[in-house]
Amino acid sequence: MNGAKKVHIKSFGCQMNVYDSQRMADTLAPHGYVETATAADADLVILNTCHIREKAAEKVYSELGRVRRLKDDAATAGRRVTVAVAGCVAQAEGEEIIRRAPAVDLVVGPQSYHRLPDLLTRAARDGKAVDTEFPADDKFNHLAAPDRAAIRGRGASAFVTVQEGCDKFCTFCVVPYTRGAEISRPASKILAEIERLADAGVREVSLIGQNVNAYHGAGPDGRAWSLARLLARVAQIPGIERLRYTTSHPGDMTDDLIAAHRDLPQLMPQLHLPVQSGADRVLAAMNRRHSRADYLDIVERLRAARPDLALTSDFIVGFPGESEADFAATMSLVDDVGYAGAFSFKYSPRPGTPGAELDDQVAEDLKADRLQRLQQAIDRQQAAFNRGCVGRTFGVLFERAGRHPGQLVGRSPYLQPVQVTAPSSLIGTVAAVIVTEVSSNSLFGALAASPEQRRAPQPALLNAGA
Repeated sequence: MNGAKKVHIKSFGCQMNVYDSQRMADTLAPHGYVETATAADADLVILNTCHIREKAAEKVYSELGRVRRLKDDAATAGRRVTVAVAGCVAQAEGEEIIRRAPAVDLVVGPQSYHRLPDLLTRAARDGKAVDTEFPADDKFNHLAAPDRAAIRGRGASAFVTVQEGCDKFCTFCVVPYTRGAEISRPASKILAEIERLADAGVREVSLIGQNVNAYHGAGPDGRAWSLARLLARVAQIPGIERLRYTTSHPGDMTDDLIAAHRDLPQLMPQLHLPVQSGADRVLAAMNRRHSRADYLDIVERLRAARPDLALTSDFIVGFPGESEADFAATMSLVDDVGYAGAFSFKYSPRPGTPGAELDDQVAEDLKADRLQRLQQAIDRQQAAFNRGCVGRTFGVLFERAGRHPGQLVGRSPYLQPVQVTAPSSLIGTVAAVIVTEVSSNSLFGALAASPEQRRAPQPALLNAGA
């Protein structure tokens, strides 16, 4: 493309930021921007940021130091580079970012990135531009649809945002303040987007939202659809072989959604269901709106619906007032559930959240000790789960070439990386793989013996033992 400008977008944090980054690229494409994987080549560098923890925010400022040096080098060579900060740090800190990092030209919140072309014009004219409003108009109505080549370049798996924001107001969380109140996209818009993805070769779709199972978007029939109903309709789209959704709140794990795990063979047998703590006292202080017993009941019902279901979760250790007995309750919950993996973190006070104002903050060394013990327990469970996959046959969605000649890398139904010697023609397809060994980070396997076996129905493969 003659005269094309290059944009480099770096995402921090959650899957929603990955999706948002792709849509930013799609929005800029009609204005002459093409993506580059290298910041040094870019005319526009966008950092799409996460504010969920203090370290995530500080990472952004560290990255901005590197970007400033790139910008200075480009200026010395007579080339102008524009630097933008988007996402949740942008929403939370606004003009403070420009004060702290003067190399930044543009700050845009997660609800306003559809305005990027206009904001770039304003920044070029005025020197700086900031937009952290929560606009009344729906940004999804203004975003350019990705072209077929862009979709193909992103691979056979795709994220699709169906819901944004959160009304739960957990006392540790900034999401209601940076992403706003819960909103759900109309089902027809979601279905049209997924049909475009499927037509371009996408085979796996993950429906995402800050609280995705609170989805209540308007259906074509004029009624609010639940996530379960949306999933059932997406499963009917030709070409979509695998479905996932994340991230869920236990309080919105409804009967019809649990039934979907039983009834939809496209819905993968892996669910991320954050619990945060195993102690009722801490859950109440976090305003989680569920108890330990509630959570365990949901787990039992899910596993009754889908016996081969693997669960992952989120944990926070050292929330204000957490006692050793409270932490022991978390450890026992881990034992009771048996996770295939989890994300765990020390509590990080976020300015403006109720948790940051609580008394009885837990000492850092105690938080670090508890986190280490929790992660060791989770690592043991994850290693045991992975070892239990040896000898099983899974459908693997092949995504890309591996590091070694003739090797492909894909994902199991449980999201594990799987490395297999296989022809490149299988990239973008699902084929049956027998798992032969496991390392600390990957599964290794071999293609099923015959082409007919490789095309075996996925539900039968996925239900082959727990």
